[in-house]
Amino acid sequence: MRGHLIKFDVDALITFLKTPVVIEEGESLPAYSKFANMRLVPQELAARLCIPGRGFELYANGLPLKILRKNLTTLVQTWSVLSFSNLAPASHTSDITLDRAKLIYGLVMKMDMNLGSLISGLISLIAQHDSSRLGFPALITALCKARGLTSDSLTFESLSPTINLAYIKKNCWNLDDPLVTFRGTQKSRARRFEATPSSAPAPAHGSTSVPFASAPSTSTTSVPLVLTGFHAQSSAYSLSMM
Repeated sequence: MRGHLIKFDVDALITFLKTPVVIEEGESLPAYSKFANMRLVPQELAARLCIPGRGFELYANGLPLKILRKNLTTLVQTWSVLSFSNLAPASHTSDITLDRAKLIYGLVMKMDMNLGSLISGLISLIAQHDSSRLGFPALITALCKARGLTSDSLTFESLSPTINLAYIKKNCWNLDDPLVTFRGTQKSRARRFEATPSSAPAPAHGSTSVPFASAPSTSTTSVPLVLTGFHAQSSAYSLSMM
């Protein structure tokens, strides 16, 4: 680009985003990469992402098609927005596919990811296809500026709103979610249950299902949660709930 080499390969992005790859001892891949390659039972995946009793819409042959946004928990809807905005942009964001569900599950479960590999592959995919989609404009602009390349013309591109508490309450809060409410909210329909520990049932003998890691207390406890804040950085994403 104008005589400048702008790298967006895996190593370049890992260095720029300051997100080193973490691989557990004895493993060859980060936890999410290993998880994404597993053969998963869609019902088990949906059980972690959806409001109880809801799940994937299915094709006629019974294979999973998508999860409608209205079926996702508040926590998962928030992470889905972050995935569409920062990690894997897409033009259609009203529901999530199986691959997207895997990514969001990895975020919810705080799995170690190779973000450089994920983003680099998507930038290449978008560049190689005839698409009007503009993926990672802020990241690409920052990479260019880091190499001393600046634009000589004004570019007007509306930025996505900050994913803060007000945004979550307006756009991500699922009123059917029994686990989340907001302080001072009179319209809350969140139901309150007694604190009873819950856990996924053990798979039947001979089942081909893949065991899921135990979800953090924010997604498994039946005590309603009070959403107090959201914090996102290029090197770490976390949802603060108490």
